[in-house]
Amino acid sequence: MVFPRRSAVYMLLVGALVLFLGPFGWLLDTALKDPSELRALPIHWWPHHPSFSNFRDALTQIDYLGYARNSLTIATLYAVLVTLASAWAGYGFARLNAPGKRLIFSVLLSTMMLPQVLTLIPTYLLFAKMHLTNTYVPWVLWGLCGAPYLIFLFRQFFSNMPKELEEAAIVDGCGQIRIFWRIFLPQSWPVIATSLILSFSWTWGDYIAPALLLDDTHTTLAVKLAYGYHNAHGAPLGNLVAAGAVMYVVPVLALFLIVQRGFVTGAATSGLK
Repeated sequence: MVFPRRSAVYMLLVGALVLFLGPFGWLLDTALKDPSELRALPIHWWPHHPSFSNFRDALTQIDYLGYARNSLTIATLYAVLVTLASAWAGYGFARLNAPGKRLIFSVLLSTMMLPQVLTLIPTYLLFAKMHLTNTYVPWVLWGLCGAPYLIFLFRQFFSNMPKELEEAAIVDGCGQIRIFWRIFLPQSWPVIATSLILSFSWTWGDYIAPALLLDDTHTTLAVKLAYGYHNAHGAPLGNLVAAGAVMYVVPVLALFLIVQRGFVTGAATSGLK
């Protein structure tokens, strides 16, 4: 009975793998086709003559590396700042006592239910009046404010740490800031890895905020991929868009592969109480 059950589990896992990798496989298949194959009927499921030159054209038709640098700058800046800010806020909710702490934490969590579309116009008006459009300062400010979900993760993780560590540090003369930097933050690597991956991927893949706040020179690769590839008549070139998108996901995949163990551990342990 054990062997059939295990086989069924493996079959389900393989089916889930195919389901999740299917869209990426189709994207890669499209990236290797020429425009005539994209328009062909019946559909060509596989490229008859793979066009690897599409990747070269995707790099040269727009300033691909320049826009990728903009995306990398914003994503890295935001990921580092929001991780540190969320860790500090999570430490406060987990280890410090203050009047109304539970109420404030409840209000913080409730903001996760607020749709982003509701804040688009107020966000733009606020930053426009502060003359912060076409700069990366909004991402710095967003990062310094932390993220509700990441604050929740850090709060859950810090709540599970032994109180004896904190008490021993206080006996040795450490203040709360030193306890956080020397004891709690170094122990929270799994949640740090989770936070870095999530916040980097959020910003790397964000289209709305860069399109709203940045001009064509300062915008990100996500925005430029949406309208940068077209022929002389203005028609979109789907194969170049696909080729650019394939290269676009590489940094996020690389980041996940580097810190995947910490990501899985952080996701598993931060929900424990």
